Amino acid sequence: MTQTIAPRVRTLVLLLLAACGLLLTTAGPASAHAALTGSDPQQGVVVDKAPDQVSLTFSEKVALSDDSLRVLDPKGKAVQQGKPFEADGTTYGVKLHSGLPDGTYTVTYQVVSADSHPVAGAFTFSIGAPSTTSVSVSGDTTGGGVVGWLYGFGRYMSYAGFIVLVGGAAFVLGCWQRGAGVRPMQRLVVGGWLTLTSATLLLLLLRGSYTGSGKVGDIFDLDLLGNVLQTKAGAALVSRLLLLAAAALFISVLFGAYDKREDEEKRDLTFGLAIGGTVVAAGLAASWAMAEHASVGLQAGIAMPVDVVHLLAVATWLGGLTALLVALYRSDAPIESTAVRRFSQVAFGSVVALVATGVYQSWRQLGSWSAFTGTRYGQLLLVKIGLVALMVGVAFISRRWTAQLADTVVRQGKRAPQKERVAAKAGGAKGSDAAKAADGKGSGSKGAGSKGTGSKTSGDSKRAAQLARQQAAMDTARQKRTRDADPNRFGLRRSVLAEAGVAVVLLAVTTVLTQTEPGRTEEDAKAAQSASSSSPSSSSTAGSGAVTLDMSFDTGGTDGKGVVTVDFDPARVGGNEMHVYVQRTNGRAFDIPEVKVALTLEAKKIGPLAVTPDRITTGHWSASNVQIPMAGDWKVAVTVRTSDIDQTTVSKNAQIG
Repeated sequence: MTQTIAPRVRTLVLLLLAACGLLLTTAGPASAHAALTGSDPQQGVVVDKAPDQVSLTFSEKVALSDDSLRVLDPKGKAVQQGKPFEADGTTYGVKLHSGLPDGTYTVTYQVVSADSHPVAGAFTFSIGAPSTTSVSVSGDTTGGGVVGWLYGFGRYMSYAGFIVLVGGAAFVLGCWQRGAGVRPMQRLVVGGWLTLTSATLLLLLLRGSYTGSGKVGDIFDLDLLGNVLQTKAGAALVSRLLLLAAAALFISVLFGAYDKREDEEKRDLTFGLAIGGTVVAAGLAASWAMAEHASVGLQAGIAMPVDVVHLLAVATWLGGLTALLVALYRSDAPIESTAVRRFSQVAFGSVVALVATGVYQSWRQLGSWSAFTGTRYGQLLLVKIGLVALMVGVAFISRRWTAQLADTVVRQGKRAPQKERVAAKAGGAKGSDAAKAADGKGSGSKGAGSKGTGSKTSGDSKRAAQLARQQAAMDTARQKRTRDADPNRFGLRRSVLAEAGVAVVLLAVTTVLTQTEPGRTEEDAKAAQSASSSSPSSSSTAGSGAVTLDMSFDTGGTDGKGVVTVDFDPARVGGNEMHVYVQRTNGRAFDIPEVKVALTLEAKKIGPLAVTPDRITTGHWSASNVQIPMAGDWKVAVTVRTSDIDQTTVSKNAQIG
């Protein structure tokens, strides 16, 4: 039976690894975790005169480099001057050369979000009138290509190494202390340490190219590596390497001196290893929490400890499951049912912690029920929840097999004394016969004396030692066959193997999930894009004929930035209702001392027609019966005053009538 299951195990593992590879390769470039929520000028807008600068607003803080923001003219020539700068909070800008000619300009950006993921994109705006441009924006992505694939693979292997290292060590220390002397268990935990260390070094080398050019040749650029070490992500990776050095000492004690100690000393050492191991494991988990999703956004001070607990629960469950699988399939030493029951209890506690922390993380990253199905993050999260539920179901089956296995052990224990007495009698009879045979052989030597006795004795002892080794191997194989033939143990092995298979896919989904833009951020970005697309330089609402104009302003004073929106209804010749709204860059309404509007039809040399709206409420002004004498392309100029001396005038054209 065991001979037939081994090929199945190998086949299943290969299929699962292929599925994981498919998940990783179809993930594409790392999704942006900081979304572009606004810009000035806006995407696709046509402005009358060249702006002094271009500014971009993101959903969270980002890190800039010297070429993070670039503005290209229709021929592809850069027209920005100086380095990008932080304008206000999450708004960043770059100055432009003066006297830019009319045409379509392309803005490209490549930054790193606060949760360490690269963000790139591009959009266009026009001065005077749109024109053809030689700049292509279709390839403006980051985190893709060979470097992106290697980085994703490194992240997967780092998670896998952490889970095997922490979970395997916890399984040995807390559930099966005899496993400290089992060679396959030692190789498993040491393999987890080597995997995590190698993956961390790989990520450290890839980081500069991954967030920058994406070129393979930049992987070993020492200047880029130096820049990486100064970032939050680089500091987290270096901290992980230092903690892995402490983990190496923990492993050497666990699989070295620990197994050789007496029970009294072992209890004290167990306590010390448990405390030290927990501290090191929590530190390793914190190296992810301090640089990724948990470190930014809502309630970061709560989210980071919750993320550490979540990672430790995952490692204890899945890593312990891997160790149990190795103990069942690869270890010659039989694993006791009590050890399996202890792991079952530990796994149950881990699942409870996993669910509790997962619910909080889901609320924090999604923000709404619609994000479950309306965003890629929510869809992946649903897949993860389904896999966890499947694993819990299989674990329930494993608990049943464990209980039946324990009953079998108890029954065998009751029959053991009688079997031992029978074996002792048989052994005594065989020993007596062997002694008689030896005496008969000695008496029949007929005075051969001592000639050749030494060589025969030496040969007999070697032969006896060889026979003893063969007998021991045969006994071990017989015991293993007997143990494997137990239907309860065989059922437990199959259910644990199924759990491990689901765990491999679960880990792949989790890795992709950590590289995916959170649902809350994605929905905010969609809302910002929808607002931008619904309010271009002059947009009409079908059916009502209303016109809405959005214009960004900056008076240069304190609290002088915002967006002014002008509505004309029904936007036709004759009387119109006009509403003016003033908002901050974050979308909140705020009051300013004065707002004035002037209308000019330059084609007919009509105007400017001054309109002074009345204040209605915070950030809202209105004027009724605004007379538009003629249809045409009217210039709407809005003068915004934010203090006694700070004011500016912004304008856009609108087709009225």
